[in-house]
Amino acid sequence: MILITDTAGDKAESPGLSPWMHANLEVQGYVLTRDESRALRWGLRFPTALCLAIVVTGLILQSALLLGALVPIGVVAGWTARHPFDFVWNHGLRHLTGAPPLPPNPPPRRHGFKVGTVWLGTVTLLFAFGQPTAALIAGVPLALACGALTVANFCIPSTVLSLWRRRHGAGAATA
Repeated sequence: MILITDTAGDKAESPGLSPWMHANLEVQGYVLTRDESRALRWGLRFPTALCLAIVVTGLILQSALLLGALVPIGVVAGWTARHPFDFVWNHGLRHLTGAPPLPPNPPPRRHGFKVGTVWLGTVTLLFAFGQPTAALIAGVPLALACGALTVANFCIPSTVLSLWRRRHGAGAATA
């Protein structure tokens, strides 16, 4: 198991991030010191918060176009080390707050983005083909899952993958 440690190497709590939230970052593949995790707590949430806002807006408007615009962003997020919105944080917003740049996304987090992208694509297609009820039935849980990641660093796909790997003895996730 990967631990988030303080600067002395001991597992520790940090103000503003509960031990459970630290564990959630571990499940996503991050290896951060206590100070790093605290410094990155807003930056790591920024890409998913922006996606969450767009998804919720798309669901309210029942807009296949708006939701569909996020699909290529999800593809890049899932198959590269950087979420496109990481660049907005790293080259803009972080300078306003004095925060450090975001590290590359570890494979378990990217796998979560892949699941979210397929889910988002499904919701988009349901709206596009005139199935708003089905789209909302699929879309609301997507928004809730994105909200869990944004608020608590709880990535459902990364957690399921971690449980699967523990149960079946698989090695570390790869991209």
